[in-house]
Amino acid sequence: MGITRTDLFTETQNELAQIAKALGHPARIAIIQHLVAANACINSDLVQELGLAQATISQHLRELKDAGIIQGTIEGTRVSYCINPQRWTEISKAMDSLFGSYKGNVDSCC
Repeated sequence: MGITRTDLFTETQNELAQIAKALGHPARIAIIQHLVAANACINSDLVQELGLAQATISQHLRELKDAGIIQGTIEGTRVSYCINPQRWTEISKAMDSLFGSYKGNVDSCC
């Protein structure tokens, strides 16, 4: 597989692609929805909530954390996760900018 030529694209395009990749799995969407609904830091209840193995959930949490969408704090042997509010705002603005930029007319589409 070839190397992606990210240098050909703007910083905004690369950022949106990174966000889309992080959101590109239904388990990650479910994790985010659970965190948003909880509106608090959570730790071990994702296994029961999603029905996935702990190792699988850990991989998805790592992807979301690497993208900055969630943040975690370590308390002894437990890690608690929550939405990263600053990054959430940035992502929301970036997505709004992308989807809000389309001003086309549905009647004029091919």
